[in-house]
Amino acid sequence: MVKYMIKKIQEKDIAECVDVIKESFLTVANKLCYTADNAPRFTAFATTEDVLLHQLNGEHRPMYAYYEDNKIIGYYSLTLQDNNQCELNNLCVLPQYRHKHIGAMLLENAYVKAKEMRCKKMSIGIVEENEILRKWYEAKGFIHIGTRKFDFFPFTCGYMERDL
Repeated sequence: MVKYMIKKIQEKDIAECVDVIKESFLTVANKLCYTADNAPRFTAFATTEDVLLHQLNGEHRPMYAYYEDNKIIGYYSLTLQDNNQCELNNLCVLPQYRHKHIGAMLLENAYVKAKEMRCKKMSIGIVEENEILRKWYEAKGFIHIGTRKFDFFPFTCGYMERDL
C-alpha cells in the first residue's frame, strides 16, 4: 500500500527538495527552450542547497513536501508579506507523478498553512508563457493581475493572486 503525506520539511530534506524543484521546473525550461545560459536565474537552474537553506533558516519560510513512501515528490514554500498576504513559491511535482492531483493537494495544504499564518491573500509569480499552468491556477481561483518583463529572463513574469 502506498503511503503518502504532506509535512513540513527539515534541514535534512533540503538536498532532496532541491532535486525535486530542479527536475520539476526543468520540464518547463525544456519546453520553452530556457537554458542555464539564457535563463540562469530560472528556478530550474538557480535553486541550490544554499538558497533553500537560507530560505529555511534565514528567511524562516515554511516549506512543505509531499512524501510518497518516504520519498519527496512534491514541494512548496510560503513567504509571509505585508498586509496579511503571502506568496506561494516553487509549487512543483515531479513529472512522473503529475496528473494525480498531487499539485492540487499541495495547493490546498498551502491555503490551510497560509490561513494559519493569518494570511488573507495568496500571490504567485509564474512564467506568463506557460499557458497550461496559468489556466490551472485560474481554475483554482487565482486571478491574473499583471505582468512584468525583466532583462535577466527570456520570458515574461505573470502575477496572480487569490483571496483566502
